[in-house]
Amino acid sequence: MKKEPDAITGVYHANPRGFGFVTPAGDAPGADWFVPRGRAGSAWDGDTVTLLPTDPDRRAGRIAAVTARAHPAVTGLLRREGRTYFLVPDDRRLPSLLLTGQVKGVSPGLRAAAEVISYGPPALGSLRQVFGPGDSLDSAREAILYHYEITPAFPDPVEAEAAALPQAVGPGDLAGREDFRGWTVVTIDAQSAKDLDDAVSLTADSRGRRVLGVHIADVSHYVRPKTLLDGEAFTRGTSVYYVDQVAPMLPTALSNGICSLNPREDRLTLSCLMTLDEAGEVADYRIVQGVIRTAGRLSYDEVNQFLAGEDPQTGPLAAAGEAGEAVRALVTGLDALAAQRRRARRARGALELSSAEFHFVMDPDGGVADLRRAVPGRGESLIEECMLLANETVARHLGAHALPGVFRVHEAPSSDKVEGLRRMVAPLGYDLRGGDSFQLQKLLDWAQGGPLEGAVSMMVLRSLMKARYDQRDLGHFGLGAEHYCHFTSPIRRYPDLVVHRILTASLEGRGLKALAASTPQAARQSSQRELAAQSAEREIEKLYMAQFMADKVGQTFSGVVSGATRFGVFVALENGVEGMLPLEALPPDRWDFDEAAQTLTGTHTGVVYTFGLPLEVVCAAADPAAGRVDFVLPGGAGDGIAPGINVQTTHRLDSKRGRKPCFRRSSNGSPGRRGRRNGRR
Repeated sequence: MKKEPDAITGVYHANPRGFGFVTPAGDAPGADWFVPRGRAGSAWDGDTVTLLPTDPDRRAGRIAAVTARAHPAVTGLLRREGRTYFLVPDDRRLPSLLLTGQVKGVSPGLRAAAEVISYGPPALGSLRQVFGPGDSLDSAREAILYHYEITPAFPDPVEAEAAALPQAVGPGDLAGREDFRGWTVVTIDAQSAKDLDDAVSLTADSRGRRVLGVHIADVSHYVRPKTLLDGEAFTRGTSVYYVDQVAPMLPTALSNGICSLNPREDRLTLSCLMTLDEAGEVADYRIVQGVIRTAGRLSYDEVNQFLAGEDPQTGPLAAAGEAGEAVRALVTGLDALAAQRRRARRARGALELSSAEFHFVMDPDGGVADLRRAVPGRGESLIEECMLLANETVARHLGAHALPGVFRVHEAPSSDKVEGLRRMVAPLGYDLRGGDSFQLQKLLDWAQGGPLEGAVSMMVLRSLMKARYDQRDLGHFGLGAEHYCHFTSPIRRYPDLVVHRILTASLEGRGLKALAASTPQAARQSSQRELAAQSAEREIEKLYMAQFMADKVGQTFSGVVSGATRFGVFVALENGVEGMLPLEALPPDRWDFDEAAQTLTGTHTGVVYTFGLPLEVVCAAADPAAGRVDFVLPGGAGDGIAPGINVQTTHRLDSKRGRKPCFRRSSNGSPGRRGRRNGRR
């Protein structure tokens, strides 16, 4: 008798056309399972479900139960039929909600949120909040924040608790701390930053060896466990940076006040002092509680100008006398150390993913005046290398002393992901022969400097596992680091705050048992809130990018294909905007979609739309409230590229010719803590 296949637990992914797929949870083998129309029961997109296979040979089944709901609330537009109101979700994969209870003072077309009280069918909801007109960018932004449970404002009791904390370091705070106030210590950050949580120093020991000091704001001294501040920080998990605004993890009395390493003010720190050998490796280290008074606040621009030989006219780098000379010597020494550290990380297998980040230039009315590419300089790299080394050193310390921790982990890509990447780059003329970091770096080096650099970097990034937090120290594949944690940003990341508490408890010999018990929950919550922050940031950026393009309908732009679907291709412009070139806007043909290779191929024309294909497109529509930009080909379908050209062959021939800028948004961000929105890796 044939054995019935076991039930499968996984996440349901709905399609607006009624069918869907279930991705098996955990380490369950195999690809997704197909769920035909009418076999999903009451499951919604994103729900955790139990699937019963009905046709194992075709990997099809029906959903038997929902074990966890992904949508306790829904945002969308209000619609009225007679005297009945419905909420039509912003997410087209979700069903409309019939609103029950009191619905007063509203009108059709408003954007609102409803709590789900029955998943149906029919789905029922209760109106909770109205954001404003449905065609308003502001209401769309507020709905995104609501959906991801991101609140810029703090509850009054939390603000009151923060306001009650001292705003200056007192004599009683200094007991047991090392005094670094006589050292040359500086912060280096973006000019607009207000939460300065790290500072650096570079001294010499008695043997002439360099001692790198990474001094991090001691947030744990002020934010104690089981307080309102701690509960709120845990709930938020991270600061969220979107366009020109921020929803901070901590109130400004802390993040911009007593916990910010403001220039020439006494501040408490946890300091990691690393003694380096001639190769720039850590020969010895100390982690201590300290107090600093920075010699000044430097901006990236000032440091980059100085290192380029253009001495700034103002600020600590331009100051005369011993203080100014000491700051200049510090920056010069750190720059040389950073170059050493980059070479060392490359040699051990760290990946160097090219990145193109863009920032919004806002006009006085809150609109987008321009999108500009951010080009990191030596100042950004200098700080990144210091922070990476401190994070690694702290993680090694936790392991060496059998201390608990919340670690930043990034596992090697699965064999399926490596095979998928191999199939994607094969049409470009590259034979990927493995999935270790050295093989991936060879691929990146092959594309560097050519028109495929950005596309290949994006492909590699998408093949990697997503970095996350864990109570286990599992290493960081992308950084080539055997041990890694986040230590350097406790103002804006909860895992860093937990690590600080563990280090302090170890130094003071108390409270480790309770902290150890809290690390699994802190890791899970921090990972979940980071994902929510990233999703919200991306979705809000799309709104503002669409606003930027709204007055450019009809204009022609240069771009590259950044993704392919059954419904068309995504095109990324050189200004950072990404939009859709739908199937109906492509040349008349039968288009075959290869999911593994991420290509659309015209059966008759031979045209292949694949990653990195240069295209000229015309902006056909831009909807800021929906965050959507649509493109067409200039002059009509078929004019963007010459029909009949085998694009894959063209890539093989031209992959090393002249560099073409390519947009990429990183899900993990730069390896250190820079790029306030994306520096999470």
